[in-house]
Order: sequence, then C-alpha cells, then structure tokens
Amino acid sequence: MTQVYEALSSQEKREVGMYGCTEAQMREAVEQSITFRFSGPAMMAASIMSDCQEILQYSGNDYNTREDMRQALNRAKWILFTYSIK
Repeated sequence: MTQVYEALSSQEKREVGMYGCTEAQMREAVEQSITFRFSGPAMMAASIMSDCQEILQYSGNDYNTREDMRQALNRAKWILFTYSIK
C-alpha cells in the first residue's frame, strides 16, 4: 500500500474500497461535474451505469474489470441516495 492510503482513517479506507475514492473526493467531483450541474444527479448516475454496460460489452471478465464496475455502481447509488432520494 502507498503512504497516502496508509494515512487514511479506517472510514476513508472503507470508502476507497467501496467507491475507489473517499466520499469527500466523490462529492467534489460530482458537484464540479457539468453533467451534474446541467442535467442533475439522476442523469449523472445513469451515465455511470451506462459506462458499466459498455465495460460489460467490450472488456474481459477479469477481477480488475469486475472491481471497477462494482465501484462504479456503488458511486451511482451514492449519487442517487445523496442527491436524489430525500
């Protein structure tokens, strides 16, 4: 593991495992996104899910590919739960 990862709190390490980044990093990326600003959170989540479909269609079935899709789907769910479902 890198020194940066080792410096994270246990909660942040859990978030990196689920999403590929911390929730704070994700919130910053989402809120700066043009798709989020002009089309809304549901469209941004749908876009991430579409990316997963493309990965399924055109890539292999190795562990890293499955892990990338799992984290992407978790990010899409987080966006929906955080910004759309109140």
